[in-house]
Amino acid sequence: MQMCYNNYVKIVATAFEHADPAIVLKTVFGYDSFRPLQKDIITNVLKGHDTLAVMPTGGGKSLCYQLPALILEGLTVVVSPLISLMQDQVSSLETAGIHSAFLNSSLSWEDYCRATDEIKSGEVKIVYVSPEGLATQRIRELLSSDTLKISCITIDEAHCVSQWGHDFRPDYLEIKTIRQLFPKAVMLALTATATEHVRMDICQNLGMKNPKIFISSFNRENIYLEVLPKRNAVELVINCIRKHAGESGIIYCTSRKQVDELAATLDKKGYSVLPYHAGLTDDVRAKNQELFIKDEVQIIVATIAFGMGINKPNVRYVINYDLPKSIEEYYQEIGRAGRDGLPSSALLLYSAQDIHKIRWFFKESVSPEKDEFLLQGMIKYATTRGCRRKALLQYFGEAYEPVKDSTCCCDICSAGDIPLQDVTIPAQKLLCCIIRTNERFGAGYVTDVLLGSNNQRIIDNGHDKITTWGIGTEYNKSEWLELTDLLIDEGYIMKTGEYNVLEVTPLGKKFIAARTELKLPMKPEAMRVTKKAVSKVAAEKPAANDTQAEAIINNLKAWRKRKADDLNVPPYVIFGDKTLLDLAAKKPKNRQDLLNVYGIGRMKAEEFGRSILQIIEES
Repeated sequence: MQMCYNNYVKIVATAFEHADPAIVLKTVFGYDSFRPLQKDIITNVLKGHDTLAVMPTGGGKSLCYQLPALILEGLTVVVSPLISLMQDQVSSLETAGIHSAFLNSSLSWEDYCRATDEIKSGEVKIVYVSPEGLATQRIRELLSSDTLKISCITIDEAHCVSQWGHDFRPDYLEIKTIRQLFPKAVMLALTATATEHVRMDICQNLGMKNPKIFISSFNRENIYLEVLPKRNAVELVINCIRKHAGESGIIYCTSRKQVDELAATLDKKGYSVLPYHAGLTDDVRAKNQELFIKDEVQIIVATIAFGMGINKPNVRYVINYDLPKSIEEYYQEIGRAGRDGLPSSALLLYSAQDIHKIRWFFKESVSPEKDEFLLQGMIKYATTRGCRRKALLQYFGEAYEPVKDSTCCCDICSAGDIPLQDVTIPAQKLLCCIIRTNERFGAGYVTDVLLGSNNQRIIDNGHDKITTWGIGTEYNKSEWLELTDLLIDEGYIMKTGEYNVLEVTPLGKKFIAARTELKLPMKPEAMRVTKKAVSKVAAEKPAANDTQAEAIINNLKAWRKRKADDLNVPPYVIFGDKTLLDLAAKKPKNRQDLLNVYGIGRMKAEEFGRSILQIIEES
C-alpha cells in the first residue's frame, strides 16, 4: 500500500511506549472510550499477566493486542489462521500509522526479505504469522534475533487449539513450544466463542501461566435474531435480501452443491452475488472474497469456510440457509454481521431434514456423542418458543431477560404475545389424516392430502379416496405445517424414524375421542415474514430531514471507494460506516474538529482531512 505514513510510523513505533492506554486509544485509533472489558484486558496484558479473552465477534478483540503493542517495548507476534486476516489487519494498521507486517506464502521472496529486515531493525511493532509458519525454523530464528525483544505473543481464534472448538486445527498445538523460547513474553489468547471445555483446553494446550480469564457479554444487541421454517427457502432468502437492498450479506450453506445452485439462482434474478467454497480454485476463491470485501459484490453464498478472520464491518445480514452443527458455529457465523455496531440481522432457516443430513456425517466422526451434544444445543435454540436471545446467551452461561416491547431482540419478542386461536377442528382434521394415512408419512405429505393435492404419489397410494383428502382448505400449506409444529410441542403428535414420520400420541388420540376445545398460539400470516433489524444504534443515523447529512454520506461513500481503489484496500479500511455517519452528523469544519469524530485518529486526520472537509463543505 502506497501511503505517506513513513515519518508518522517512526513516531508511533517509539512515542507511545509506557503511555496511558486512553491517550493511545484517542490519538491513534480515534476512539473516546473502550468497549466492555477492553481496558481490563489491556491493563492485564501490560502488567505482563497471561490473559484469555472471550469476546464476541465485533467486540473489539484486535484492539486488545494492537494497543498494548504500541505501549510495550519490542515486538508483538500475532498467530493468525488465515492469510486474508493478516492482510486485512495490516492494511488497517498501516492507515492508522502503525507499521506492521505479515509473513506468509503470499509474499514474494523480495517482499519477504524486506519485511524481515524491517522486523529486525525494530521498525515493525506487530507481525502476523500463521501457526504453520510459526513452527518453521526460518521464523523461529528471525524471532530469536539478538536485536529483537518479543514482548507479547497473541493467539487469535484461540478456540482452534481445542478439540471442543468448532474449528480445531492441530497446528495450533505447536504454539506451546514457541512460548518456551520466549518465557518472558506475555501471552494473550483471543476467541469469540468458548464454553468452559474450550477455555480449559486453551489455557492448558497453550501452556499459559496462571491466566486471568475475561469473558465479555455474548449479547450482540444490534443483531436481530430470526428463525423461519425452511419452506419456500429461496423466496425467504430473496425477501431478506430485498429488505437489505444495496447492503452486504453472507448466505451460508452446508454443501458446495447448494452454494453453487443458490448463487446461480440469485444471479439469474439479477442480484450481485458470487459463490465461495473449497471446490473452487484458490485464485477464484481469493478473487471472489476480494470483490466482496471491497464492495464490488454485495452477496457471498458460501460454506462455513468463508468469513473467518474477515474484518468487513458493514455486513448487514447473515442467512443460514442450512442448520449449523452447533451453537458455536452458528454464533461465529452470525457474528460476521454488524461488526460496526449498526443494525443488522441474522436469519436461520430451519428444517428437520437438515438434522438428518448432519447426523449422517456423525457416522464417520471420531466423537459422535460430542457431535450429538452440540447439535442438540442448536436444535433447542432453533425450536424455542421463548426469546431467542435469551436461549442463545443461556447456552454460553449468560443470563438475559428480554425488555418488554423491545423491537431489537428477536422475531418472537418483536411479535409480542401471540393470541390463542381456536384450532379444535383443524387439529382434529390433521390428527385424523395422520391416522387415515396409517401414520407412515411426514408433515409435507399429510398436508398435501388435507389440501386435496393430485400429486402422483398420493394417487398411487389411494389417499385421494380417503375421507380427509381435501378437507383442509381453510389453511394454506404454511399454516398446516405450523399447526403440526404446535401439536408436536404440545405432545399430540410425535416424529419418528429417519424420515420424521408423524404419529399420533396417546394424548392426541384422547383429544380426538373427547372432542375437547383446543386453543394454540397460531401466528397470523402477516407475521410469517422476515423483518428488518431494528436497533437502538439506529438512533445514530442522521435525522431523516437532514438532506445535507444524506448528501455528505453519499459523497463520502463515493470518495471512500475511489480512495480505497487507489490504495488497493477495502473501503472500510479507510473509514467504517459508523465514521461516515458521525461525520455527517457533526459536520466538522477544521482539522481539530475531525479528531472529535468516531474512528479518526491523528494519522487519518492528516492523511484524509483535507478531502473530507472539502466534501462536507461542498455537500
